[in-house]
Amino acid sequence: MARVWQHPFLNVFRHFKVDEWKRSSKEGDVAAVMDRTLKRRVYRIRGSISAGNYIQLPKTSTQSLGLTGRYLYVLFRPLPTKHFVIHLDVSTEDSQVIRVSFSNLFKEFKSTATWLQFPFICEAQLSRPDLGAAAPPGVRWTCLQLDLLDILLIYLNRRYGHLKGVRLCANLLVRNLYTSDLSFNPAVTVSEARQAKLAITPIPREMAFPVPKGKRWHDHYVHVQFPSDSLKALEPVQKSHAPPEAAFLRLVAASRPVQGGASPQVQVPSSVAVSAPEALGDGVGCGFSGLPLVLSRHTDYTPLLQPHWGPTPPRPLSGVRRSRKRVEGSGGGGPSVVRVGGRGVHVVSHSPAALEDVAVCKPPGRKQSRQKVVPSKTPSPQTDSLPDPVLRLKSVIGFGGHSTRWALWTEDGATVVYPCHAVIVALHVETREQRFFLGHTDKVSALALDGNSSLLASAQGPPPSVVRLWDFRAGVCLALFQSPVHTLSTLSFSRSGMVLCGTGKDGHGRTMVVAWSTDRAGRGGEVAVLGKAHTDADIQAFQVAFFDETRMVSCGRSSVRLWRLRGTGLRSCPVDLGEHHALDFTGLAFMQSQDGCQEPSTHVLLVCSRSGHILEIDCQRLAVRRARRLLPTRPPGRPHLQKQPFTSGPGVPISSLSVSPGVCAVGSGDGYLRLWPLDFSSVLLEAEHEGPVSSVHVSPDGLRVLSTTTRGHLGFLDVLTCEYNVLVRSHTDTVLAFATEPSRRQLATVSRDSSIRVWDLATLRQLYDFTSSDEAPWAVAFHPSQPILFCGFGGGVMRAFSLEALDVLVEHRCHRGSVTGLAVTPDGRFLFSCCSQGGLAQYDCTHPQCCILHAAGNMVNQEAGPSPSTLTVSGDSRLLAFVGPSKYMVTAVDTASLAELWRVNISTLDPAGSSLGSAMTICFSPTPTSHLLVATSANTVLVLDAELGHIVQELSGIQPTASSLALSEGSCFLLTAGNCAIKVWDYPVQAGSGCQVYIGHSEPVQDVAFTPDQRQVLSVGDAIFLWDVLAIPKGTPEGSIHSSAGAPPTDEAGPCTRQLEDPLTGAHELPRQVVPMPARAGLPESSDGVFSVSDDEGPCEESPRLQGSQQAPGSPVLVEKGTGAFGDSARGSAGDPRGLGLSHFHCSWPSAQGASKAEASPAIRPDSYKHFVARFKASTCPKGVPYPPARGEQLRLKAVVGYNGNGRENMVWRPDTGFFAYSCGCLVVVEDLHSGSQQHWLGHPEEISTLALSHNAQVLASASVSSSVATSCLICIWNVPEGSCQRLLSHHAAAIQALAFSPDDGLLATLGNYRDCTLALWSTATFTLVACAHLQEPVHGLAFSPGAAGQLTCVGRAALTLCLPRGADPSLQVHREPVPAEVGAGELSSLCFGSPPLLFCGSTAGRVYAWDTATHRCFLTWEADDGEIGVLLCSGARLVSGSITKRLRLWAMGAVPELRLKGSGARSSPMVMEQQLALDGAVVSAAFDESMDMGVVGTSAGTLWYVSWAEGTSTHLVSGHSSRVNEVAFSPSGSHCATASEDGSVRVWTLASMELVLQFQVLDQSCLCLAWSPPICGHPELHRVAAGYSDGTLRVFRIARTEMEIKMHPHRKALTAMAFSSDGHTIISGDKGGLVAVSRPGTGMTVRVLSDHQGAPISAIQSRSKEYGEFGVEGTDLWLAASGDQRVSVWASDWPEDHCELVDWLSFPAPAHLERPGCQPPSLAAFCPWDRGLLACAGLGLREEVLLYSLRQKQVVEKIPLPFFAVSLSLSPGRRLLAVGSADRVLRLVDCATGRARDLAAHADAVHLCRFAPAGPLLITAAADELLVWEAAGLGPTGGRPAHEGCRGPGARDAVGGIVGLPSVQFK
Repeated sequence: MARVWQHPFLNVFRHFKVDEWKRSSKEGDVAAVMDRTLKRRVYRIRGSISAGNYIQLPKTSTQSLGLTGRYLYVLFRPLPTKHFVIHLDVSTEDSQVIRVSFSNLFKEFKSTATWLQFPFICEAQLSRPDLGAAAPPGVRWTCLQLDLLDILLIYLNRRYGHLKGVRLCANLLVRNLYTSDLSFNPAVTVSEARQAKLAITPIPREMAFPVPKGKRWHDHYVHVQFPSDSLKALEPVQKSHAPPEAAFLRLVAASRPVQGGASPQVQVPSSVAVSAPEALGDGVGCGFSGLPLVLSRHTDYTPLLQPHWGPTPPRPLSGVRRSRKRVEGSGGGGPSVVRVGGRGVHVVSHSPAALEDVAVCKPPGRKQSRQKVVPSKTPSPQTDSLPDPVLRLKSVIGFGGHSTRWALWTEDGATVVYPCHAVIVALHVETREQRFFLGHTDKVSALALDGNSSLLASAQGPPPSVVRLWDFRAGVCLALFQSPVHTLSTLSFSRSGMVLCGTGKDGHGRTMVVAWSTDRAGRGGEVAVLGKAHTDADIQAFQVAFFDETRMVSCGRSSVRLWRLRGTGLRSCPVDLGEHHALDFTGLAFMQSQDGCQEPSTHVLLVCSRSGHILEIDCQRLAVRRARRLLPTRPPGRPHLQKQPFTSGPGVPISSLSVSPGVCAVGSGDGYLRLWPLDFSSVLLEAEHEGPVSSVHVSPDGLRVLSTTTRGHLGFLDVLTCEYNVLVRSHTDTVLAFATEPSRRQLATVSRDSSIRVWDLATLRQLYDFTSSDEAPWAVAFHPSQPILFCGFGGGVMRAFSLEALDVLVEHRCHRGSVTGLAVTPDGRFLFSCCSQGGLAQYDCTHPQCCILHAAGNMVNQEAGPSPSTLTVSGDSRLLAFVGPSKYMVTAVDTASLAELWRVNISTLDPAGSSLGSAMTICFSPTPTSHLLVATSANTVLVLDAELGHIVQELSGIQPTASSLALSEGSCFLLTAGNCAIKVWDYPVQAGSGCQVYIGHSEPVQDVAFTPDQRQVLSVGDAIFLWDVLAIPKGTPEGSIHSSAGAPPTDEAGPCTRQLEDPLTGAHELPRQVVPMPARAGLPESSDGVFSVSDDEGPCEESPRLQGSQQAPGSPVLVEKGTGAFGDSARGSAGDPRGLGLSHFHCSWPSAQGASKAEASPAIRPDSYKHFVARFKASTCPKGVPYPPARGEQLRLKAVVGYNGNGRENMVWRPDTGFFAYSCGCLVVVEDLHSGSQQHWLGHPEEISTLALSHNAQVLASASVSSSVATSCLICIWNVPEGSCQRLLSHHAAAIQALAFSPDDGLLATLGNYRDCTLALWSTATFTLVACAHLQEPVHGLAFSPGAAGQLTCVGRAALTLCLPRGADPSLQVHREPVPAEVGAGELSSLCFGSPPLLFCGSTAGRVYAWDTATHRCFLTWEADDGEIGVLLCSGARLVSGSITKRLRLWAMGAVPELRLKGSGARSSPMVMEQQLALDGAVVSAAFDESMDMGVVGTSAGTLWYVSWAEGTSTHLVSGHSSRVNEVAFSPSGSHCATASEDGSVRVWTLASMELVLQFQVLDQSCLCLAWSPPICGHPELHRVAAGYSDGTLRVFRIARTEMEIKMHPHRKALTAMAFSSDGHTIISGDKGGLVAVSRPGTGMTVRVLSDHQGAPISAIQSRSKEYGEFGVEGTDLWLAASGDQRVSVWASDWPEDHCELVDWLSFPAPAHLERPGCQPPSLAAFCPWDRGLLACAGLGLREEVLLYSLRQKQVVEKIPLPFFAVSLSLSPGRRLLAVGSADRVLRLVDCATGRARDLAAHADAVHLCRFAPAGPLLITAAADELLVWEAAGLGPTGGRPAHEGCRGPGARDAVGGIVGLPSVQFK
C-alpha cells in the first residue's frame, strides 16, 4: 500500500512544496523565472561552481524521499555554453546508497561500487562529439527518462529500492521532477493516442510540454530514455564476474520522430550480434521493429562488421563471411545507417544511405543472420573514416621504469610478469608471446601475484598511488582504488589472494602499512581496508606469510619486524638483532621446515643486507639464530665453483634473495646470481651479469631462477642445463631517437643512458651495444645501402660505426655544440648533421672517410633540443629541410650545393599576418608527392609545397607540442607524437577532422615512424613500442611489403600478441583513450544551387568539423540529438565542376524551421594573403571585467601604439570629414591627424578583423573573431558623431572577412572567412537580418555596385554577382560570371568598381581583369604585379593596386572606356603605370581621396603610411611592432622609452607623444630583453641601451650617435633578462639555461659567470644602488635574479672591486597540478621602490598572490591575493601602486596603501608585460605586439599631451606635414 499513493505518477516538486523550501533546500543562485517556451514558471540554477548552486531534495542528506517509482522524469534545459550536474541518491533493497550522476562536464563513464557517472552530450554536439564540452547555444528542453531499476541492475547488479535524494546543480532550468512505474511517451498526448489507437502509454497532461498547433513535438523538444530497451535485454549479471559489457554502453537519444510517434533510440553495446527479418516495418523503441539487438556475453569477442563508408580490410577476417546482398526494407522513420565498428553497432537516425558489404560476425554458440537495407535513391556523398582501429600494440622492448625490482613467476613457471613503465607485460618464456595489461597512466611501482596466479595487483608510482586488481587469466581489471599510502613501494598477496598488503610513505614522509580485503573484488564488490598502521621503522621489503594470511614480516634499515592483523588493526613487534642492529636489510624470504609443518614456530626467516650478511631469524623467539656473510672475492687460484665460506671481512652487498624447498638464490651488487643449498655450505651455481642484480625469484618448481639487473636486463638461469637465458634487454633512460635499416631489418636506438643499441626488427633481440662513457649520443642514422651506422654525440662529434667490423670507421668534430640531428639522403650520397649552436655540416658518404664537404654556421634553430625531425631529406634526395635559423623559420636547401631554395616565416606567415607560433617538427611526404609538413606550436600542421614553399593546406586541431611527424606511403595515415600519446589522422580528409589516440607510454613520445615495409609503427620514449598496422595504407605496393618473422597478418590477432581489457577505464584491447567517430556525409547534391538563404536571425554558421569522441570506447553516455538540418542546403548540379550549380538560378526562402547549417568539407585556408586568419592565442577572453574608463578614474587608457597588420581593410579615412580610424587588437582607435589626439572605442572581446565606414560617415561597423565567451563573431555598430556603440550584431561563426555598406547606406553586407563561408545582409534601419547565404567556397572580398543599391559582387575562385531586388518577395538571385582563362589555377583576390559599368578584379597571380558588368564579359587584362594583389581602389581615371610584394602602384585608366568598346580585341593592350612606392610589408588596407592624389595605406608590418602621389613620398603615420614586444625600458629622465621585439628591432619613443624617434634592427634574431643605462657621472648626455638576443649576443647601442657601440657574446643560449649596475659600467645578464653573466661593456669582457640558477631560465634581473653596509653586507649595488624554478637570489656587489656576495635565497613551492599544463607563469621579482628593504615576488606558487618579502626580517611581511597567477609585474615609484598582468588578458591595479584593486580589460591577448615609468604617471602594458599607454591619476604632473593624446609615428602634424625621415639602422 505504500506505493499506491505514488500511482500513476507523482509530482515531486508539488508533493514536497519546493516553493516553500521547508522540505527542500537551495543554495547559491537559484530563482524562479518565467520561461517563454513553456510559458510557465521554472527554476533557474546558475553559477560558476556547480557544487555551490543547487536545489536539493530532501532538505538534509539524513532524510529520504522514499519514492519507489521505477522511472524518474526530469524536465529540464541546460543553460547554453554552461555545464550542469544532476545527482541522484538511489537506495538498493539491501539499503546500500548508490549515487548516480549525469553531467556534460564528465569526459568518460566511471563506475565504483557506490557511484555511477554518465557523460551527457547535448543535441547540437552530435555532429562534433566533444565529451566534457559545455551545452551549445541552441539546446532545447529535454525530457530525461531514467529507468532506475535497470540502471542499478545492469551496471552494479543490484536491486532498486527507492529514490532517496536528488540534487540539481548549476547550470540548468528545471520545470519539475516526476516518478512513476509507467513508461510514458512524451511525444504523444492522451487524445492523440486514443485517436490513433496506439499501443503506448501517452504522457499525462500535467507532464506534457506545450506544442504549437500544426507542429511536431520532436521539432521543439528532446526525449532521452536511459537505459534503452535493447540494453534491458541483458540477463541479470552473475555474481561470478562483473559485467564488462555493461561498462561500454553508450546511449544516443534521437529527437527525430519515427512512425507511431515514438522516439528512436541509438545504442552502442560493446559486443552485438545483429539479426533482422527480410523487411523492416514500422515500430518504436529502436526506431524499427523486428530488429532486436542481442548483446553477446563474450567480452573478448570483437565485432567484425565494417562500416560501408570506411575502408575495408585487405582480406576478410578468419571465420567471417561477407554478404553482398542489399537489404530490402522501408525508409520510413527508421534508422538508415547501421554501423558495426571495432566495439559495437551504431544505429544513426539521419538521412538515408546505402549499406554495402555488411558482414556479421558469428560469436561462438550463436546463429549468424543477415540484415538487408534499401539503398537510398539519392545517396549523399560519404567521407571516408579511419579504419577502427588502425594500430594494435604488438611488442614492447623495455623493462622497469620506477624500479627494476619487480619480476614474478606465475604458478606454472611458464610466464614472467614484469612492468615496462606504465604497461604490465606477461611474457611466456618459451614462445616469447607478450600479453599487456593496460590502464596505468604512470610508471608501475610494485607488483604482486597470489599463490595460484589468479589475481594480479599493481600500484602506480607518483602520488597519489593508485592500485589496480586484475583477473590475471582473463586480463580484466576487477578493481581500481586509491591507496591511503602516498607512494606505494611494495605489494604482497597472501597465498589465497584474500589479503593484499602494501607499504610506502604517506604525505608526511612516514612509513605506512595497509592491508586490504580482496574477497569481494571478483564479485562486483569493492576492496575494503582491513587495517593500516604507521611506523617509524624503514621498510625495504615486505611479505605476507604463506602459512598464515594474518602474519607479515618486513625489513629495512636497522629493522626487522613481524606484523599481525587483528580485527581492524595492524600490530608489529621488532626482532632483537643484537650486534646486527645497524645493518641495512634489503630482502627477506621464509624457509619452510623440511617436514612441511605449517606452524609458525617451525619456520625460519632469512633476511639479507647491503653489507653481505644473511641472517636466520627464529619467528617464534624473535631472535637471530645464525649470521653469515658473503665475501666479495674468491681466493686466487681457486676454481670458479669452489666453495666460498662466510667469514669475516668486507662483504658483497646483497640486494635480494629467494628460497625454494631445495635452494636459496642470492643476487648481489657485484653482478652475480648465486645458488646455495639451504645450509650455505657451497655455491651450486652462479651467473655473472653486466650490472648489479636488483632482484631474484625462484620458480615454484625450483628449476629456474629469474633475475633482474639495474642495467635493465631480465633473464633466468636454467638449473638443469646450467644455461642463462636473456628475456629482455632495455635502455635505462629515455630513448631519444631511432633509425631503421630496410634491407637487414635492423633498428638502431640512442638513449640518455649513453648507449647505442642495434636490434633485430623481426625477433626484437639486441644485436649490438655501443656505449660512450664520456658523452651521450643524441642522433642516429643508417647508411641506406652499407652496414654503417652514423651517430651524433653531445660533445659535437659525429662518428661512423661499421656493423661488420664493430669498430669506429671515422670521427669528425666540426660542431661547437651538441649534434642534434642527422639525415642521410636515400641515394646514399650525402650525410647532414646539425648542432645546438646552429651549425650545419655536409659529408660525402661515397668517400671511404666520409669527408666533410661544407660547414656553415647559424643555419639551424639553436633553441631546439635533440630531435629526430631536426633535419629531413626528401624522398628523391634533392631537398634538405630544417627549422632555422630561428624557430619561426623553415628553410629548404639543395642537398648537393646547400644553396637556399626558399625560406618561410611560420610565426607570421608574412604577409598574411597570421601568428601561428613556432615550428616544432617537420617531415617530407613520401614520393611522388612533393610536400613538406610542418607542425607548429599553434596545434596546426602546415602543408608546404616542397619546391616553392607555398602553403598548400593548413590542418588544424593537431596534437599540442608534437615532437614527431610521420606520413605513410601513399599519404593515407598521418602520425603525430606528443606528450604520452600517439595520434593517427586520416590525412587525405583532414587531420583535424578526427583521429585515433593510442596510449601506453608514461613519458613524452620522442619519435614515431612507420617501418620500411609500412606494416608496423615504431614509437620510442620511455621504451620501444612496436605496433601492427591493421589497415595497410593504400599507397603501399604489395611487392614492397616484406613478411617479418612473427609478424601477424593484418586481419587476425596473431600468435605473438594479446592485449587485455580494462572495463573500468575503457582501455579495451588497445591502449587508446579516444574512439574515432565516422565522418558524416556532406550536403546532398541538388540542382537548386549553391546557397542556402534564411530569414532567421539566428546563427547560420558552418558546421564544425567532426572529430573523434573524447570518451572511452563504449562508455555509457547520454546524448541529445536535434533534428538533422542537412537537407535544407543544396549543392550545385553534378555537371558543374566547381559545385556551384547553374549559371543563373533563383534561390527561394526556406521553411519556417529556420536556417540550416551547411556541412562543408574541412576548412582549408586559401592560398591567398588577402584572406583573414585570426592570430593564434593561448589566452582566453575575460568575463565580467570592465573596460577602462575614458576619464576621471585612477587608471585610464591614454594612448595605443601600433596598428594591427594582421587585419584586412581595417583602416578607414574620409578626407572630406577628416575621420580616421584603425584597429589595434580589440580596440578601435579614432585619431585626429591634425592634433594627434586619440579616442579609444572598446567593445570587442577579440581581435578586430575588418572595418567599414558608411558613405555619409555617420556609422562605423567593426567585426571581431569568435571567442570562448562569444561563440559567434561580434559586429559593433558605432555612432561616429557620439563615439558610442549603438548595436551589437552576431551571426557568423568563425571570423569576418569583409564588411561593406551599400551606396545608399541602406544595407550592410558581412562576409565570413574560409571557416564560415557565410554571406549576410542587414538592414541599417533596424539592423535586422535581411538575407543569409552559405557559400560553398571561400570568398576574399565583396563590393556593392555604385549603380544599384541591392547588387553586390564577391570574388574568390570566380566572380559572383548577388542581387537582392526590392519588393514584396525579397528573394536572392545569383549569377556566376565566367572566369578568364588567364586566371588558371589561381583565384580572384580583390575587386573595386570604376565608372559604370566597369569592374576591376585582382588575382593571386598579380593580374588585373576589367569587366563590363553590362555585357557580363572580361574585356581587358594586364600583369599589374609579380605577386598577389590584395587591394584595388579606383576613382575617375586612376587605379591604385597594392600587393604581397610590398609595392603600391598607380595606374592611368583613361583609355579603358575606349578599350571597352573594342571588346575582346583590347584584352592584351598595355596599361600605363604612373608611379610606384615600396613599403615595409604587404598592403592590407588603403583609402584615398577622390582625385587619388593622397591617401593612407596599411601594411602587414603594422605600419600606416601617408602616401602623396604628387610628391612621390610615403611617410609614417602610425608605427608599431609586427611581432611580440618582449621588454620596455625607460630613460632615467623619463622622457623616452625603448621597446624590444621578436622581430629583432629596438625602437626608441618619446613618452610625451609616443612618436618613434629611432630604430635599431638586427636581422634573423629576436630581441628578448632590454636595459637603459643609468646616468653616468660626468656624462649625463651619454644614453646607452643594451639589448639581449636569441643567439646569446649582447649589443650596446649609443642613442646620441645612432650606432652600435659594442657587440658581446657572453652566453651560449638566448638572453632572457638583463640590467645595468648603478654606475652604468657593468651589465648583468641571464640566459635561458639559468646562467648569469657579468660583463663590462667598456672592455667587452665577461668577468664573472654565476651558475646558481642553472637548469631554469632566468626570468627577471633587477639592480639598484645600496648604502655601504646595508643589510650587513659590503658593496654598493643590490641586485636580484629570478628563475623559472621559483627561486630568487639577492646579491650585494661592488663591481670595481670584483666583489659579489649572496644576501638572500628564496624558494617558493609550486602547485602539484596546473589548470593549464604547459602554460606555467614566470617567476617574477622586483625591488619595492617605496621601501628599499622590501622585495615583491609573484608567479607560480601554491596560491595566486604577490608576496612582499622583507630583506631585513628575512620573512614575508605581506600577502596580496590575486584572482590569477601573475605573468607580469611592476611597482610604481610615485605611489604605493602595483600593476599585475594575467594570462587571461586582465590588468589589475592594486593600491597597496588602501588594499583596493581594480581590474581592466583592453588587450586581445595575455598581458605579458607591464612597466611603470620611473618619474611620471605612465604605465605601459604589452600583449603580443600591442602596446597600451595608461595614465595613473594623482601620480604626478602629466607630461606633454592631453588625456586623449595617443600614439602616432613620426608622421604629419596635419595630413601633409611631418618629420622628414626616420633614423633606422640595421645590423647582422
